[in-house]
Amino acid sequence: MSTANSLADVIDQSEHRGLRSRLISHQTFWVFMAAILACLALSVLTDTFATERNLFNVSRNFAFVGIIALGMTAVIASGGIDLSVGSTVVLSSMTVAVLMSAGMPFWIGVPAALAVAILVGVVNGGLIAYAGMPSFVVTLGMLSVARSLAMVLSNNKMIYQFGPDHALLLALGGGSTMGLPNPLIALVVLAAITGFLFRWTRWGQHLFAMGGNENAAKLTGIPVKQLKVSVYVFSALTAGITGVLEVGWLGGVTTNLGQGMELSVIAAAVIGGANLAGGIGTAFGALVGALLIEVIRNSLILLGISTFWQGAFVGSFIVIAVAFDRFRSIRQSG
Repeated sequence: MSTANSLADVIDQSEHRGLRSRLISHQTFWVFMAAILACLALSVLTDTFATERNLFNVSRNFAFVGIIALGMTAVIASGGIDLSVGSTVVLSSMTVAVLMSAGMPFWIGVPAALAVAILVGVVNGGLIAYAGMPSFVVTLGMLSVARSLAMVLSNNKMIYQFGPDHALLLALGGGSTMGLPNPLIALVVLAAITGFLFRWTRWGQHLFAMGGNENAAKLTGIPVKQLKVSVYVFSALTAGITGVLEVGWLGGVTTNLGQGMELSVIAAAVIGGANLAGGIGTAFGALVGALLIEVIRNSLILLGISTFWQGAFVGSFIVIAVAFDRFRSIRQSG
């Protein structure tokens, strides 16, 4: 009996060591620890970081990047890239703003905005999957096209009146539920759905298989072309959801909304562990990456450092994350 118990203890300890080893070697773990340490340091160094108001703002702001980072993680894991998400944000925002300012109800404006975002994803995915065009070229072109359409749609004017359902739209993006900002709640729900799709559905399994080796995926019968379209639709949809929420938060929309957002979103996905070569990425990693970026941005403001440094920090973290993944791959192959 004692020998059996000892053997069971050894096996249990071995499993725990293996789990701990995998956790420590995972990039997301270190990014999460960096975000936690940054939060603790800011709480000590400043009197304003840990205040209820600032934490509310941080959680709301990081939610916008985090939602799109979920879609970007899917795209990167599939072996592609989507540079049009910032323009999709402004196009969906402008769609709901124009329709509601013309007197349309909330229940028409929001679905129309999401439909426009989905259409962007269909065009991106169709050109990439069926025309065989590089994702970088297609989405870079869409970046310009979608923002131009937003300018045409609004005549390049700011819109801040949203008709009879004005208060409802503002409550959606700028309000809170049980003390939590609504965008954060949306992020948590979408992250849970995305995590489920990645882990437990055939779509997620096929996505990572395609990103790991597209030719092998084709040989195993995975419908690669349809899958690619669905991935870019998913990415555009997350950008569309963010666009609707941002209009409600800001209380108005201009055509410069979402400009340069692509860098933050791609950074969040890569810092969170998504491999630019494809085949790797998690929903939790996207959240952690987005959180770290927002904590960096917030810390620059609270410490009185010019926000012009934000791009330098974010860019450096991208390089470090990619280098970390590269070194890990070399170590595993060696």
